[in-house]
Amino acid sequence: MNAKRTLSLAVGVAAAVLLTGCTAASAPALPTGDEAVELDPADFTTDIDNPYWPMTVGTRWTYRETDPDGDLTVDVTVTSETKRIANGIEARVVRDTVWRGGEIVEDTYDWYAQDSDGNIWYLGEDTAEFEDGAVASREGSFEAGVDGALPGIALPAEPEPGMSYRQEYKAGEAEDEGAVLGIDELVEVPFGAYRDALLTRDTTPLEPDVEELKFYVLDVGPVLTLTSSGGSAREELVAMTTVSDGTSTGPLGSPD
Repeated sequence: MNAKRTLSLAVGVAAAVLLTGCTAASAPALPTGDEAVELDPADFTTDIDNPYWPMTVGTRWTYRETDPDGDLTVDVTVTSETKRIANGIEARVVRDTVWRGGEIVEDTYDWYAQDSDGNIWYLGEDTAEFEDGAVASREGSFEAGVDGALPGIALPAEPEPGMSYRQEYKAGEAEDEGAVLGIDELVEVPFGAYRDALLTRDTTPLEPDVEELKFYVLDVGPVLTLTSSGGSAREELVAMTTVSDGTSTGPLGSPD
């Protein structure tokens, strides 16, 4: 299936969900908006094995992203590091580094943990944007439990069409929301062609005209992100490798 058909399918599914307004009556309660949650740190683990995004230590996903200023390379690496979040949960540190050519333009530590039901929670990020090798912005950084920031769901344990949830929340800064559109989609990227992919839609009230569609593949993880509204970006998986212990644990701007 070519890229045009993939995008057409994704947009068609999204439109169908919006028109029918379907809901999953049996779906577990997931946090939305600024809803408070009480989480027991003892209920969480840094060993993340959700089949739609298994975060095995040492796994690296490499993506190619189209960009008006020149294509980008994105390396997402599950590090051997963990971090105790302000809300008491121990989180896995995942490094997300964006390159243009050989120059870093953005570098981020993301913090994830999985609850006993298998939901992957997103607990914050430490991020920096770079210009000419120097930090230009730290906008977007937040930590659950600090200054009113709340944790969110990166992926539900058992996704079903109609599920909706917040991915992160810090008022006016990080208010991303997710929704499950389908679990039996077809998707093709340079790394491979797949059936039965999970399709989600990401939005935020801070940028109401922007919408992203994301495809996740069992035992692989995220393989494709399409900006379906408010842009035309495409980020596709080109490689999945294993790196040595200690990789990507350096300071922001120096991932290795």
